[in-house]
Amino acid sequence: MDYVEVTALVDPPQPWSDLLITELAEIGFESFEENLRGFKAYIPSADFDEEKLKALNLHEEEAKNVQFSFSIKKIDNENWNQVWESNFEPVDVDNQCYIRAPFHQPKPDYPYEIIIEPKMSFGTGHHETTTLMVSWMLETDFKGKQVLDIGCGTGILAILAAKKGADTVLAIDNYPYAWENTLENVARNNTPNIRVKLGDATLLGIETFDIILANITRNVLMEDMEKFVSVLKTGGELYISGFFADDMKEITDKAVTYGVRAMAHKQNKEWVAVKLCRV
Repeated sequence: MDYVEVTALVDPPQPWSDLLITELAEIGFESFEENLRGFKAYIPSADFDEEKLKALNLHEEEAKNVQFSFSIKKIDNENWNQVWESNFEPVDVDNQCYIRAPFHQPKPDYPYEIIIEPKMSFGTGHHETTTLMVSWMLETDFKGKQVLDIGCGTGILAILAAKKGADTVLAIDNYPYAWENTLENVARNNTPNIRVKLGDATLLGIETFDIILANITRNVLMEDMEKFVSVLKTGGELYISGFFADDMKEITDKAVTYGVRAMAHKQNKEWVAVKLCRV
């Protein structure tokens, strides 16, 4: 399979690069590499639609003065891993969790080490929202808990939950490449108590959870909040990220209407991750 690499130049880069990455993810782009001038995004050639790329719109009044441009390059299959590996660096979260690829040297002195094959799936641990969620998880007791990771990407959060002693973990993503990559990473990290499903919140029903992890976009959180709460046990914890600090009040206010209260939050740049509890 061949791929398309889109290089985006964004001025100013933040927060507009992150907003554009969110929009690209919604039209099928599956991996991203941020840099000081913008980012690179990757998508299988068969899924690439240049018209959708040209139609991107930040939908923000403040964005009218933002300058951005794209260049497009085709990458054949035999060069894909070389491109990805050259862009993938290990991630250290709070000196406790080390997220690396198989070709990096291990660090056995870390309490938690997660090995992620750097393929096309979204969520290699580099984005602020992922590190914020991992930071929350490092402070959380998962022993014996039933856990849901919705929008699992490469499975980092699900794998960490399992390594921290969760009884069962259900990981769900609606991107086929993410689903496949999570299955591979679950096996790679020897965490057999993780079930991986392809789909979205419509898969949720009878099964309930002590902890729900949702690192997804603002709009999906708003749309699916009621469904998440419906499968969260009383006293259960909901950790959410994937949105800016400016959106936090709107999201947490909606959560309150379903009986979930914000307890605290962490912030990195413009991004936040919020801990909520079902009362």
